[in-house]
Amino acid sequence: MKNISQMMQQAQEMQSKMADIQDKLSHLEIEGSSGAGLIKVTLSGKNDVRRIKIDASLIDPEEPDILEDLLIAAFNDAKSKVESEINSKMSEVTGGLQLPPGFKLPF
Repeated sequence: MKNISQMMQQAQEMQSKMADIQDKLSHLEIEGSSGAGLIKVTLSGKNDVRRIKIDASLIDPEEPDILEDLLIAAFNDAKSKVESEINSKMSEVTGGLQLPPGFKLPF
């Protein structure tokens, strides 16, 4: 029975650490960019868009496709950085244990 109580205690500790990481991620801001930094997208650790900055030199009503493509690239850059940060934080909790592909905790 001692092992079960130890496992329960470890599970509670992990749950506490996960809640702490979720809180930190909600306050985290990560910036992605494209077009040599002329477009910047800032995301929270939960992938909520916080800010978008567009250099005025890119605003051309005749060529909206360029601006759209750069916005997508900047968003994807920020999202990739957020995922990397999440994986880093999660490996702290799981002790480096690799989760199966597509398995995301706690989101």
